Amino acid sequence: MNKITLVTLVALGISLSSRAQCKTVTELNENFDSWKDIDKCWNAESGKSMLYSSEGKITFYSMMNSGERMILSTPKMKAGTYKLTLDISKKSGDASLELFSIGNTSDLKSYVSISKPSAISGTKKAYTINLKNDAHLGFKVLLNGIHQAVYIDNLVLKPAK
Repeated sequence: MNKITLVTLVALGISLSSRAQCKTVTELNENFDSWKDIDKCWNAESGKSMLYSSEGKITFYSMMNSGERMILSTPKMKAGTYKLTLDISKKSGDASLELFSIGNTSDLKSYVSISKPSAISGTKKAYTINLKNDAHLGFKVLLNGIHQAVYIDNLVLKPAK
């Protein structure tokens, strides 16, 4: 029984220490080229759809589940005003992007919309973001049809000057 307790405590310690390494940051510059999976300091919510890293970009894929809640969240960002730029494109159909300030990724009540949903129609988006508190920045993609995809790449978030 002592071995089981020891193994459990070691596993818990490793889990907590890996999350503790995710520090609050003041800027991001991510091209996703080195990602094989979603980075441990980011959070992906895909419901019955798929949100994954592949071919140097993040893919939001509806499969057979249009309208599914799909959110990618950054590591926690320091409170402040930021300039956000990203490459974003879609494969067929209508799709939109909405940004959220997220205090705690496991508490839906802490998700606060900071932009209206905007149609994904080009290849680039730029925003000025104001985070009143330290928070994760969430990217909510809504796909309105089956077998639709949205791709995000070259995400840069830096303090506004």
